[in-house]
Amino acid sequence: MKIEKSDFGSLTSEEKVYKYKLSNSSMSIEIINYGGIITNINFPNSEGKKIDIVLGFNHLDQYLDKQPYFGAIIGRYGNRISKGKFNVCDKLYQLKTNNGEHALHGGIKGFDKVIWSVEEIIKKGYVGLKLNYLSRDMEEGYPGNLNVNVTYILNSKDELKIIYEAVTDSPTIINLTQHSYFNLAGESSGDILNHMVSINADSFLPIDEGLIPTGEFKSVNKTPFDFRELKKIGKDINLQNNQLKYGLGYDHCWVLNNSQKVIRKVAQAKSLKSGIQLDVFSDQPGIQFYTGNFLDGSLKSKNLKAYKKRAGFCFETQHFPDSPNKSNFPNVILNISELYKTETWYKFSNTNR
Repeated sequence: MKIEKSDFGSLTSEEKVYKYKLSNSSMSIEIINYGGIITNINFPNSEGKKIDIVLGFNHLDQYLDKQPYFGAIIGRYGNRISKGKFNVCDKLYQLKTNNGEHALHGGIKGFDKVIWSVEEIIKKGYVGLKLNYLSRDMEEGYPGNLNVNVTYILNSKDELKIIYEAVTDSPTIINLTQHSYFNLAGESSGDILNHMVSINADSFLPIDEGLIPTGEFKSVNKTPFDFRELKKIGKDINLQNNQLKYGLGYDHCWVLNNSQKVIRKVAQAKSLKSGIQLDVFSDQPGIQFYTGNFLDGSLKSKNLKAYKKRAGFCFETQHFPDSPNKSNFPNVILNISELYKTETWYKFSNTNR
C-alpha cells in the first residue's frame, strides 16, 4: 500500500494544490487538498480492467469554476437550511444564502472551496490522509471557531473509511458529509438509471417546492421512494409524483433504520454492466440520495464527454436538512467541550469476478 503526491496547480492566491493517490493491491483513490475533493476512484470491472467510478475533472481550473460539489467535503452544514436562518442559544443567525433564498452546503465558500492541511498516514494494512481546516468564527455566518479533521483511510479490504471530527469554542451547528457522484459503470458511461440500489429506510423526508423538508416523516411503503429491496434507479423515477417533481427526481433524505449512532449497513448500489458494487456503512441518521438531476450537459467529463442529467448519483450520509429549524429532527448543535465525531465507510467489491 502506498501514497503518491503530485502537483495539481495553484490558486490565484498562490496556494499550492496537491493530489494524493492512495493505492492498495487492487484499487486507488485520488484526493486533492482543495476541498478535500475525491477526484478519482479506480476499481476493477468484471473483466478486471480498472475504471474510474466517480465524476470529476482532470484539471484544477474546472474545480474552481462553478460546479456541483463533485467529490467534495461539505460543511459546515451539508444540505439546506431554510432562508439561511437558525437559532443557537436563543440568538438568531443569518447565513449567506446561495440556493435561492436558502443556504446550501455551507454557503458561498463552504468547506468544498478551501485549502485543507494534509498529514499522510501509512500503517500496516492501510494508508490515509488526515485533513484539517480551521473555520473561523462567523465564516459564512456560522458562530464559533470550528476546528475540523476529516480522515480518509483506504485499507486492504477495499474500504474507504471517512472519519469526521470537530470541536468548537462556541455553540454552533454542524453537519458534515461527502459529495462524491458515483457511476459504477464508469464516469463517462452515460446515466445511472440501470444501477440497482437499496436503502435501509422505512421512511423519508418530504420536501416543499424549495427542496426544504416539511418536517413530516413519510413511509416509503407503496411510494417511488421504497428502496428497501434492490431496484433499478430508473424504475419509478419518472412517475407522476409531486415529490419527484419538486426534486426533478430523487433529491431527498431517507430516515435510516436502526439509528443509535452505531455503524451499520445503510445502502447499496450495483452496476449490472461493470459488476461493481458499493456498500455504504454509517452511524448517521440520514442519507441524501441524489440522482444528478441538475446536471445539464454543460460540464465535460474526464474523457471529454458531457455530464448529462443523471450521469451520477450521490449517497450523502448526514443529519437531516434544515434540522436547526425542525424541533422533531435530531440535534445538530455542537457545544463547547463536545467532540463531533461520525464515520462513513464505502466498501467496493465486484460480485462478477
